[in-house]
Amino acid sequence: MAGKAKLSAVAVKKMKQDGRKISMTTAYDYPTALLVDQAEIDILLVGDSVGTVMLGYENTVPVTVEDIIHHCKAVARAVKRTLIVGDMPFMSFNVAPDEAMRNAGRIIKQGGADVVKLEGGEEVADCVEAIVRRCGIPVMGHIGLTPQRISELGGFKVQGKSAADARNLLSDALALQEAGAFGLVLECVPHELGKLVTERVSIPTIGIGAGPDCDGQVLVLHDLLGLTPNFSPKFVKKYADLEQTILQSLAQYKSEIAAGTFPDREQHSFSMPSAALEELSASEESCP
Repeated sequence: MAGKAKLSAVAVKKMKQDGRKISMTTAYDYPTALLVDQAEIDILLVGDSVGTVMLGYENTVPVTVEDIIHHCKAVARAVKRTLIVGDMPFMSFNVAPDEAMRNAGRIIKQGGADVVKLEGGEEVADCVEAIVRRCGIPVMGHIGLTPQRISELGGFKVQGKSAADARNLLSDALALQEAGAFGLVLECVPHELGKLVTERVSIPTIGIGAGPDCDGQVLVLHDLLGLTPNFSPKFVKKYADLEQTILQSLAQYKSEIAAGTFPDREQHSFSMPSAALEELSASEESCP
């Protein structure tokens, strides 16, 4: 990692201008963030997906600003190069621009994130503008399927399939760009719409289920590593099957303990100097 400069929002925007694809994944703790950084992934998202992936919630709604700050701190201690995005959870920006600025500032100042991300289109453009213009904090938008609004959307469904819905999503993208967003996550939209939005905006688009024509791609780390076996959307590609690797390792560990083969005396145990052992044995024998 020596000699690699820390990526910024400006550098990510330039990647689009230069025609270079952008890689992005999630991480929520120190050891995985260390690996993401070593792999030179461009963007690391401390997403509110921490709620479902790490905290056992049914959805992302219960996640708090304090949760994001806690996990951002761990990630920030690991990362040297990758741009860290701190997610703004449900109701941390929806009420008013002042509250949005305050919470964005906390995620940056206390959590150590480089930029923040928030869900929504034209209806949150005033919050994006306030965070960017008044606080100087770069903002990544998120449109299409927005998990924080899953009740309103009626479930995890592809968005923008009709011409009217597609026009609305394109308007959202342009409004967020106008408000000062440096990039956009496009989630679960038809690949044709992903291509159109990418062509119409000058800021990078990061797709997740939005087709191959976006400027970059993002996946939840646990999904791509095969650690979420009960949830596998169509857009996820598993690059490993760590669930089976971990289960096999734990089963072998248990079996070796039961058989008495772990730990062994040579590789996994410590020994006393023979003189000390003889002295201990002698003192034990002399005890009444």
